[in-house]
Amino acid sequence: MSDTDGIETADIDGSEQSTARYVVTNADADTAVLRDIDSGQVHTLADNPGIEVGDVLDATLAPEPPLEIADRIVAVAERRHVRRHESEEPPTAHEREIAADQAVGELTRRERAGMGEIHVITVPPAETADAVQDVLDDDGTLERAARMDDVVRVEVRSDPETGTVSVRYLP
Repeated sequence: MSDTDGIETADIDGSEQSTARYVVTNADADTAVLRDIDSGQVHTLADNPGIEVGDVLDATLAPEPPLEIADRIVAVAERRHVRRHESEEPPTAHEREIAADQAVGELTRRERAGMGEIHVITVPPAETADAVQDVLDDDGTLERAARMDDVVRVEVRSDPETGTVSVRYLP
């Protein structure tokens, strides 16, 4: 899914441009902050061209003259939004089986039938709610979703009785 409409781009000399996949980690009416998912480099935009937190952009950035301390989006090849949310559904039977076979603090990754991935984390039962919130708030969750081309939703399920947290990266 590509939505490049509504993003204003600028004509800038190509000498200092960088093209990568970025996640929008912060945004307000005046500016936005993007992180390159491969290098981890953080880019502050001189203005907000119509993007929001959770957007994933395959884009080209260039320094904003004359000081070149902020960047501007020059081109966007693809745009999608990744929604992160907590589900009221419990982890699946398969996810509960994975959790039962691992120690507290362990993480297991599995390809999902179809597209995406499932991550199963086992935590102390009393810390389940905090673990869910940590996953939802972590920019790393968004960055992992951005690496998977068709993922537009991250669903977090949990079982506080067993300390099972499943993170589902979904198309």
